[in-house]
Amino acid sequence: MKMVETELPGVWLITPSIFSDNRGSFLETWNLKRFEDYGLPIHWVQDNFSVSNRNVIRGIHYQIIQPQAKLVRVTQGAVLDIAVDLRRGSPFFGRHVTLELSAENGHMVYIPIGFGHGFAALTETVGFAYKVTDYYCPQGERTIVWNDPQLNIPWPVSADDAIVSAKDRLGSALTDAEVFP
Repeated sequence: MKMVETELPGVWLITPSIFSDNRGSFLETWNLKRFEDYGLPIHWVQDNFSVSNRNVIRGIHYQIIQPQAKLVRVTQGAVLDIAVDLRRGSPFFGRHVTLELSAENGHMVYIPIGFGHGFAALTETVGFAYKVTDYYCPQGERTIVWNDPQLNIPWPVSADDAIVSAKDRLGSALTDAEVFP
């Protein structure tokens, strides 16, 4: 398992070793010692799983009450995964990083507290799994509108083709959003 910090400090790309043979493949998706070695959270309280169709966009989501760090990965298909720095005091505030995650490459992303998260489904069906460090809190959930021009995210889906929930369509602009200090 290789762990590399992205251009956004605190966001890590994790590349597992994938062992393949005529039976299929094997990869390690979590290793307590590796996370301890990098000073990353090791206490996960909830695992989540979503299924999305091509052109579905989810996000940009975060919680200001019971904030969550996330460890995300794709079990089927591929996504363009996005993390956005929402810490108002950060020199990286409003900046994002995009990474392609797929079942084939096995890549995972660690997203710390203080960041928003979203993704676009690139394949017909996407299975998306993620661990979180705190429980879901509906009262604390916030959304930045996915296509906020201030974020300038290079979504691989046009606005006409994007399949977006009502909640995500009605998200706040970054300038109006309740974010982290």
